[in-house]
Amino acid sequence: MFDALSDRLRQTLASLTGRGRISETDVDVAMREIRLSLLEADVNFRVVKDFVARVREQAVGAEILASLTAGQQVVKIVHDELVALLTVGDRTFHLQGNPAVISLVGLQGSGKTTSAAKLARYIVKQGRRPLLVAADPYRPAAADQLQTLGKALDIPVHRAPVGTAVVDIARGGVEAARRLVRDTVILDTAGRLTLDEALMAEIGAVNDAVKPIETLLIVDAMTGQEAVAVAQAFAAAFLGTGEKTDALEVFHPDRLAGRILGMGDILTLVERAQEFVDVKQAEKLEAKLRKAEFTLEDMLEQLQQVQKMGPIGQLMGMIPGMGGIAKEAQAAVDRGEMQRTEAIIRSMTPRERRDPNVLNASRRRRIAAGSGTTLPDVNRLVKQFGDMQRVMKQLGGMRGKGGGKARAMTGLLGRR
Repeated sequence: MFDALSDRLRQTLASLTGRGRISETDVDVAMREIRLSLLEADVNFRVVKDFVARVREQAVGAEILASLTAGQQVVKIVHDELVALLTVGDRTFHLQGNPAVISLVGLQGSGKTTSAAKLARYIVKQGRRPLLVAADPYRPAAADQLQTLGKALDIPVHRAPVGTAVVDIARGGVEAARRLVRDTVILDTAGRLTLDEALMAEIGAVNDAVKPIETLLIVDAMTGQEAVAVAQAFAAAFLGTGEKTDALEVFHPDRLAGRILGMGDILTLVERAQEFVDVKQAEKLEAKLRKAEFTLEDMLEQLQQVQKMGPIGQLMGMIPGMGGIAKEAQAAVDRGEMQRTEAIIRSMTPRERRDPNVLNASRRRRIAAGSGTTLPDVNRLVKQFGDMQRVMKQLGGMRGKGGGKARAMTGLLGRR
């Protein structure tokens, strides 16, 4: 979503850093580029105008322009203003009442049904017991989709007979939650292709009937400036990162601003690692690395754990200064390199995984044939693994001398 915007902003701000003092003209050129970057990313023009004006007003101050680190200070101003812009409004998630009712609204095709499942999965992690309610009587496929998602997550789904009014479905969902001792109701309401009076009236009627403690507007990431009009229309009547049900993140303005400006998001990366990385496995891996006993079997386990954490390009983008490398990593994934690596290792015998030194020419040809890859692919992986082992031995030696670097490199993500 932010790739093009992030790249252009980083290039623009990079032209200011490392130059010592900068002039007002330099600032104006940068502000013009930032304005164009935001407009091309389909940010509302009023938002862009106000944002650029605030940044410029601070950036052309006498203290900034006279400073030897003016470029870095301008970057900080842009970052702080982005955080301020993204922080606007009450973002506290309220869950009060028994059951607490959450209504998901939006246009048709905005992703409400998938978002309902994502939200349910997130709420379960908070120790609550949600009930999903298929409150879209106009699209039977939506109820079927919600039921399939609920089954995969082991979360019950309430659906009513065809022809039941939306308000009655919502009331029935709340009653079902009480019977099933569920403390949260998530309503997947109906949408329309366009904003119309009937949709607004329907949403208003649902609100009056079940009094949602939270009403969340679901908007497709590609909506752009039109999102403002959609939000205003729904407000008058009263963030997901992927398609899977685990692709839901708590919104942190400072972290998002850091990602947009290429500063990374280490906190989110660590939190995601703590969720998906097995601590005991991490400790075993650390011990193996210290003893230089890291094998291809261990490499396969690590690949599988990393893939659970999300798209590799997204993960790399959370590391400061890795924006360009993140794109290369994602490109590698798109080319199927991780799948090839996994296929090659799985085609090896246990002995070959533990000791690649036994991989002679005939064994490598067999592995290539069994994994559907080529001999050069197998040779490349074996060479990369050998290089990795040498690095691990060096890190293990540094830790043995008291440096602690091996532990820091391998144990951080697996520990709280």
